Amino acid sequence: MVDLQTPALRRSAAQTLSLVESNVDIFYAIKRLTENDAYLYALRVAYLVYLLQPRARRTQHVPAPPVQVQRSSTSINDLMKDFSLLRDSKSTRFPHGFMSELEKRLKGVLVGTEKKPEYKDAAIKRTFAAFFNAFTEQSFKKRMEKDRRVEDLVLIFFSNATKELQKAKAPGDDSWKLMADRHLALFIRLISLVLKDHDWVRDRPELSSRLSTLESKLLAHDQDLAAATSRNGGAGGSTIEVVVPLSYEVKDMPLVQTVARIFGLTHTEVQSDIIKNKNVWTERAALQDLKQYQKLLSLNSRKTLRKDDFDLDEAYETWRKGETHDLSQLMLAIIQSNPELAKDTPGSSLPQFNHRMSNSTPSDLSYPDLLRRMSDGNEASSYVVDQPVDMSAYSSGDQSPVATNDDDNTFTFIPPDARAYYRFILTKAITYDLKDGDLQPSETTENTPAVKLLSKPSTEFLNELCLRWRLPQVSRVILFLDVICEKFVDQDITLNTLDAAFKFVKEPLPDNRKSPNFMTSLLFDRNKWIVADIALNQRLLASVHDALLRDLYDILQHCYEPKPPTAGPVLNILQNHVYDDPDFDRSPEDLEGYRKQLYEGLQQKSHEIYRAFLEKEVPQDQHAWEFYHVIQMGKAVVSLAQRIQKRYKKNPEVMGVNPLMALVETMLPLYAEDARDIVARILQLARDKAEEVPIEDGFQLYGELVEIRRIHGDVLPGVVFAFHIEGLLADFVWRWIRMTESSINDWVDQAMKQDSFSVRTENKTQIPSEDQRHSVSVIDIFSSFNQTIDRIVQLNWDDDLQYAQFMTALAKVVGMGVARYCDLVEQRFSKEMDRLTPEQEAAANQTTQEKWLRLAKDTWSSKEKIEPFQFFPESFVKLNNVDYATLQLDKLEREVNVDACAAVIQKHALPVTQRQRKINNYVFTIKIVEAENLKACDMNGLSDPYVVLGDEYQKRLAKTRVIYRNLNPRWDETVDINTQGPLNIVATVWDWDTLGDHDCVGRASLKLDPSHFGDFLPREYWLDLDTQGRILLRVSMEGERDDIQFYFGKAFRTLKRTERDMTRKITDKLSAYINHCLSRRALRSLQSKGITMSSVSNYFNRNKPPPTAQAPTEAEIMNALKPLFAYFDDNFAIMNQTLTSSAMVMVMTRLWKEVLVTIEGLLVPPLSDKPSQQRQLNQQEVDIVFKWLQYFFDFFHAVDEETGEANGVPLDVLRSPKYFDITTLNFFYFETTEGLIRTSERMASATAARQQTQRNRLSAPAALAPPAFGGAAGLVGLASTKRSKSIMLSRNLGTMKKAKEEKWKEAQADPNDDMILRILRMRPEAERYLKDRSRQKERLAAAAAAENIVRQSLAAGGGRMMGSLPRR
Repeated sequence: MVDLQTPALRRSAAQTLSLVESNVDIFYAIKRLTENDAYLYALRVAYLVYLLQPRARRTQHVPAPPVQVQRSSTSINDLMKDFSLLRDSKSTRFPHGFMSELEKRLKGVLVGTEKKPEYKDAAIKRTFAAFFNAFTEQSFKKRMEKDRRVEDLVLIFFSNATKELQKAKAPGDDSWKLMADRHLALFIRLISLVLKDHDWVRDRPELSSRLSTLESKLLAHDQDLAAATSRNGGAGGSTIEVVVPLSYEVKDMPLVQTVARIFGLTHTEVQSDIIKNKNVWTERAALQDLKQYQKLLSLNSRKTLRKDDFDLDEAYETWRKGETHDLSQLMLAIIQSNPELAKDTPGSSLPQFNHRMSNSTPSDLSYPDLLRRMSDGNEASSYVVDQPVDMSAYSSGDQSPVATNDDDNTFTFIPPDARAYYRFILTKAITYDLKDGDLQPSETTENTPAVKLLSKPSTEFLNELCLRWRLPQVSRVILFLDVICEKFVDQDITLNTLDAAFKFVKEPLPDNRKSPNFMTSLLFDRNKWIVADIALNQRLLASVHDALLRDLYDILQHCYEPKPPTAGPVLNILQNHVYDDPDFDRSPEDLEGYRKQLYEGLQQKSHEIYRAFLEKEVPQDQHAWEFYHVIQMGKAVVSLAQRIQKRYKKNPEVMGVNPLMALVETMLPLYAEDARDIVARILQLARDKAEEVPIEDGFQLYGELVEIRRIHGDVLPGVVFAFHIEGLLADFVWRWIRMTESSINDWVDQAMKQDSFSVRTENKTQIPSEDQRHSVSVIDIFSSFNQTIDRIVQLNWDDDLQYAQFMTALAKVVGMGVARYCDLVEQRFSKEMDRLTPEQEAAANQTTQEKWLRLAKDTWSSKEKIEPFQFFPESFVKLNNVDYATLQLDKLEREVNVDACAAVIQKHALPVTQRQRKINNYVFTIKIVEAENLKACDMNGLSDPYVVLGDEYQKRLAKTRVIYRNLNPRWDETVDINTQGPLNIVATVWDWDTLGDHDCVGRASLKLDPSHFGDFLPREYWLDLDTQGRILLRVSMEGERDDIQFYFGKAFRTLKRTERDMTRKITDKLSAYINHCLSRRALRSLQSKGITMSSVSNYFNRNKPPPTAQAPTEAEIMNALKPLFAYFDDNFAIMNQTLTSSAMVMVMTRLWKEVLVTIEGLLVPPLSDKPSQQRQLNQQEVDIVFKWLQYFFDFFHAVDEETGEANGVPLDVLRSPKYFDITTLNFFYFETTEGLIRTSERMASATAARQQTQRNRLSAPAALAPPAFGGAAGLVGLASTKRSKSIMLSRNLGTMKKAKEEKWKEAQADPNDDMILRILRMRPEAERYLKDRSRQKERLAAAAAAENIVRQSLAAGGGRMMGSLPRR
């Protein structure tokens, strides 16, 4: 391995620079030489090739002397005996289908397509044609298809061949007989070929063997059918070669004609120059040039390459060795061409040919072959000299030493500056070939398109110049590239031609089998290059690099057009042919400067395109501006960016420049600024005209701007978008919400009008499925709700706070729609449920006297005829709608993600100390619980009370249902009242009368002052009526909050209350019969085994204890409930046809509660601090009541006896807190009064201890001990320690279910003494304890309320709680 850094071998930098400068002078020498000089040197080389080419020879046939034909004595019949003896053998017959294939093969012989050479002779074709005429006769073909015998076919052919060959033969001439045998042998051979080609030989080996034997017998005289003597009809003879003399005419000189075409001269002009210089341009002069060049080479003359021309001494020695070898070969080729030049030299001094060469002899190698081998540059050529040759002996007369004066031009065929002359001629050749329309381009390949470089004659001529002028291989390549690059810079050739030229020199043509490996190694081994080639290569690479960069700049200036020119070819040449070349040297600063210039050019182009978009899409008149123009301009920008992104997806950067980035960095900021200004101007003009831009236009504009902002963020992550889109366009969303709010009630009204409230079945006889049991109105309404919310969701609003505010406003709108729907549905439902029965309508038409007589008669006979209420299916569908609306609202709440919206608003809310603490809207929730000791207004000593709530202006706010025949009614109905300040309400208890006006039972008033409910805890008010008795109201307050959870909670509570009220109205139709069957009268009847006069008298004296009697049996107790169960079954059957499963369970659950309340009322009076007139049941009655409770439990649970599956109310609902309270009565019911009081005191002490422990956990300061409330506490109401069913706890089904579960857990984990106190009310001796215990409970409740107020005040920072809202 040679160390290229060795000082002895490596030139110094200064010396190399001097050599480069001296060799670069070649490019200026071209300007000094004339075209005529170049023409003459080119012509003499082309003429020399003509002189040295092998002499043309022509062949001449010499007939052979006639030979007596020796015919074999064997006849054709004897030859065919082998087949005749096996006539019946199938193995010697032709296979089926053979005749058609043979016919095809015969046609091939006749038309000349047969590949076998022995069938090309005209005589053979004539014989076969005669046979073919007989062969194609239908009768013969039919017979042959049947028999398929070989001998028939052979005999017919022999017969026709004999006739044909006898024609034109003289009598006694028997030469045709031997030819007949030969032609028959060819026919037999053709038959064998057909059998082999179709693989019939394997099935008929015997036939094939006999055919081969027959052919051998016919060729018994060893005749070669392919020989010339045979093809000549067997006449024989020989040929001789005659040398054609040189004509010295241009028409016989191909390379001379090429020179004429290149230089644009006629053949006459060239012929004249040849004649003029014919005596000078001789083979001897060419040999003398080589001899002179060899001497100059040995003398290290400047006329040849020297050590100084190479970068390494090793490279020079390698070149010199190869040059010596090539000179010897050239001189030897000249001597072989003209042996006269070697007559004066002894044979021993002639160079000998290498014995390792191929089988060709030296005389077989022509001059062009020798030159081609040398032009390949392969040092391992088989044509070499075994020993050194002194070629100086071949002189043309003067044997004196060669002069060494470099200035003398001693060459005939070699010009004074071979590189300059060659480059000039190469330029002329390329120029001519590029303009030649007849020149066929190269074939298209996978990597290169079709191009036109050099024609074959030009290439051969240029190779001859290089060989004669001794130009190194690399110099030829570099000069060729230099000319090509110069023409590319001058825009005379295309990129494809330039690329093809580089590939041409790096990847030689495939037909040259030796050049590629050698040339490739030579091109990439730069150590063997001469310095001039290195310098020229650097210069041409720099030149073409600058030109390519200019072209690339121009191409990329069009990269944003719909169909831009591709930059691939330019980049391909730059990368594969310029940057990969080790001689290319360009500083990174220059490339960086080009990238900067290119990027600025692309930005400028982007700016121009954007301005074109702006002028096209946006009118000049500002008053004509619309959002549509901004949208269209945005679409144009986005479309262009997407197209450029797709176009440069695989290669985003070109020369380190990203066209997409240049585009978006220019366009997007410009568009953002212009869009902001145009939109702001459009909105301002609309305000000036008192007009509004269509909402949909704003939504479309938002979508387009958001998409552009997304792209802006992706490609320019560090650049902030020009403006806040949401802040500019939020008003369109608020307008849309306000429009929706104003239309929501109309939507609901229209949905109600178009609804018949029937199940959605195809026919009336079909049993509806669960999904078909609600009507279309609720579907339409929630479809509108979903579309309303989806319209905002689809905007993909990118401001979380604004989006949460939008959802909050829409939640309010949804709540309004739900409230409106519930109100309308409940109105229709109440109208249907409060209608008069046919009996009531008939009674209404009676006179007053008839009504009184009927009433007295019914009272005396105790007639209470209860019939099932005729429910309308439409009523149940309405209840199904409310249930379905609850589920849909819960689904909507989850989809909106209410909690997340509330969290976002809470996150951006002001600190607690800076919030607006004053609330102007309040929601009072008033629950009308019960009343006691009411005035009796009916003749039976009872009343049918209901309550009407009104304000101080006598405006009705709410009305409860009627509780029939009861002086201690329990309503448990709730109503919401909205107010902005204190409000006085009046609760009036009325007695419902069928006859005449309703009677007033009593009135009470209450002031609802928000300042009294600053702790937001519920309070209970026992209000004394102005006549007798009192009424219990439970009041709680919540601030009207602009909160999404509040609005959804309010909507849920509205639905649940509507559902509960409707369910209660249904169960009220059944409660009368429940009260009738589960009454003390029924108990007495069951005990007395029937109705007697004593029982009637006891009806008027109910306080008198009944006499003891025999306990009824299980069957009697059960039979007492059968009418009620049958009544339930009848009504359930009606309900089950329409109600959904959940609604059915809800109605049954409500009935179960009615049963529990009724049974509870049988056992104990309501809770109060006053003694009750109700008599305590005896043991027998209590047993009956608890058996009834068990029967009802089993009835409502509805367990299938066969499957064991419960089809009724779930167990967890049946086992409610009230159910457990009733079951615990059995433990205390018959205990003594003293024992009950002691148990009550223990429970009260335990309850007080638990409350104290709980307060200690909350860590209230000891200094803030709660004040004790006196008797006046009952006037302002007792504050409960537990929150009521607030709106926030009802914001979805999940929170409602959780609150109910917690309530049940608290009821089970915190037992109280309420049931004991209710038992004590029936013990007159416990009157004092009841009052004391009531005051104690009031004090505990007041203390807990005060504690809660102090705790909330501290949590709020010590400020007043008045009007504040707790933050969740």
